[in-house]
Amino acid sequence: MSMRFTGKARRGMVALAAVAGLALGSAACGGGAGDDKKPESSASASTASGSQPDPQEGESQEPLAELKGPSGLNLQITAAVRDSGGFITVSGAFKNDSGTVVTIPSALSGNETEIMNNGRSLGGATLVDSKSKKRYYVLRDTEGRPLTTTGFSTLKAGESIDVFLQFPSPPADTTDVSFQLPLFPSAVIKVSG
Repeated sequence: MSMRFTGKARRGMVALAAVAGLALGSAACGGGAGDDKKPESSASASTASGSQPDPQEGESQEPLAELKGPSGLNLQITAAVRDSGGFITVSGAFKNDSGTVVTIPSALSGNETEIMNNGRSLGGATLVDSKSKKRYYVLRDTEGRPLTTTGFSTLKAGESIDVFLQFPSPPADTTDVSFQLPLFPSAVIKVSG
């Protein structure tokens, strides 16, 4: 029985990974409006190491929102792309604007035990569709891991990492949603695609 469950779980993970890869790949190919950010593929990594794309993004595109959080943390949302698979991928950059090393607050992972057990993440984020009166939580894989950037616990002074978060997609006629992340102010962002 245990072997059967493990086999099913593995197949589910492979299928989910393939869907997520296709979703990110289609977003990277410019499946939306012409203002989509170009280096979408870097958002697919769980942890990004450099801040190279940030200056290019700042020059080529205005962010959809910039949220200032505690201890000098800054989240810049550069894209919210709906894909045909029923997902919205929100991407951007998470930066430490302070002059010291900042420990990422555990509150950003949210308060669900399953997500918290998978380490630091942005799993506490939600999208709110006020038109349909619905809240959408970060998607999870079959093992309960959030489909968002994970594995970062500190940011050095001035350090920036590319981040992504995947949510279920609101109805196609919903173009504005409120992005919420614990300890940060909420912001209305436009969904493209």
